[in-house]
Amino acid sequence: MPTRTARTAWNGSLETGEGQVELSSSKLATFDVSFPKRAADEANGFTSPEELLAAAHSACYAMQFSAILGAAGGTVEALDVKADVTLGPDSAGGFKLSGIHLTVSGEVTGIDDAAFQAAALDAKAGCPVSKALTGVDITLDATLEQ
Repeated sequence: MPTRTARTAWNGSLETGEGQVELSSSKLATFDVSFPKRAADEANGFTSPEELLAAAHSACYAMQFSAILGAAGGTVEALDVKADVTLGPDSAGGFKLSGIHLTVSGEVTGIDDAAFQAAALDAKAGCPVSKALTGVDITLDATLEQ
């Protein structure tokens, strides 16, 4: 499997600086980052490590879940996966990821709700991004659309 690369160019202090995150492998986009925007309720055109991690986690989980559902005999028509990544204070100082909540709904034929729920939990445990984030509490809500 290939290695994927992103890079960040940062100028200035944490409080007043800004940077640009480049998706180097795909060359698809460059995103602006700033700590004040990271900590604000409104991002106003800036992204954050948490949003980028949420994007990675939702995509990884969708792929893993699709594979597990297929192996269980299901036919995936559609999956909608959302990842909410929360940044909070760390009692040891600074900040930490205080939680990730995955929400998935799916249109899947050939399996019942119990199999869907079991596959959802297996995907949460087996997704490589979930595995990388074992120090973070990851919760899940899964809904099979009938």
